[in-house]
Amino acid sequence: MANSASARKRVRQAAKNRQHNMSLRSKARTSMKKVVNAIENGDKEQAQKLFNEMVPVVDSIARKGLYHKNKIARHKSRLNAKIKTMA
Repeated sequence: MANSASARKRVRQAAKNRQHNMSLRSKARTSMKKVVNAIENGDKEQAQKLFNEMVPVVDSIARKGLYHKNKIARHKSRLNAKIKTMA
């Protein structure tokens, strides 16, 4: 257990930051899942609309370092390719 005052403060800060990061990660996953569900349902217009809403959300999370920028780029590329191939 943390003994010094600064170590106790760091424990408190880490817990607060962990909660914040978890909520941001959840927001990113949810926005990606919405696009995937629209693609699976075959609704191209809805998928494109949700994709356009997803991009700034996941980009901001990548800038904060919660996900690696290449991981986000890979997901965006694959989802966009699936949308383009839809009828």
